[in-house]
Amino acid sequence: MGEVTIWLAFLAGIVSFLSPCVFPLMPAYLAQLTGTQVTGNKVAADRKIILMRSLGFVMGFTSIFLLLGLSTSLIGQAFWDYRPLIEQVGGIIITIFGLQMMGVISIRMLLSDKRIKAKPRKSSSFAGSVLLGFLFGSGWSPCIGLVLSSILFLASQADTMWSGMFLLLMYSFGLGIPFVAVALLWSRSLDKMRRLNKWLPTIQKVSGGIMVALGILLFTGQFSIISAYLQRIATNLPFNL
Repeated sequence: MGEVTIWLAFLAGIVSFLSPCVFPLMPAYLAQLTGTQVTGNKVAADRKIILMRSLGFVMGFTSIFLLLGLSTSLIGQAFWDYRPLIEQVGGIIITIFGLQMMGVISIRMLLSDKRIKAKPRKSSSFAGSVLLGFLFGSGWSPCIGLVLSSILFLASQADTMWSGMFLLLMYSFGLGIPFVAVALLWSRSLDKMRRLNKWLPTIQKVSGGIMVALGILLFTGQFSIISAYLQRIATNLPFNL
């Protein structure tokens, strides 16, 4: 597993954070996590509580993403002999996901939620915030599921089970780090967050375009070649000596 794939997983996490399922709903998430309300254009909770509950939330969805990475990697290892065919099929699927994100096509099946049915309630403890994160990770919402499924496919192609899990860990970091940062920086002034909402559709379309390119590279077998080439370049950089 090369550095290109690792950074791709991290950037995919950031894309998921900037999706319409997460970023615009940050005030609602924070209110649920802290057990408070949004009043006076801010989350009515102490900054320390916001930090701890946000970390608990991140721990929750990271745990289930790692489990998904584990199971996907095991399945991928079982079908290792068919890797070229699986890459081509995966390339087609990722391309379809990318076109869906760009709005070029609309497949109703991809717009459905697959989630653990649980009545949402406000968290009153750190353990409760972890549980909410676990439920969040279990809910493959339309805009997160497309990106996450693509990373899960890359994890299934990893050389080892641990490499696949590490890929999902990097995806979780990409989703979790900006979540905690925004929770701390903007929970006191939600107007700053709302100003960025207008850029989200553009970000989604650009991300979809990247996924289409990734799908085509996988289908043609060029992704591994490009990754190996970039890996050699990175290895020869002066700051890696």
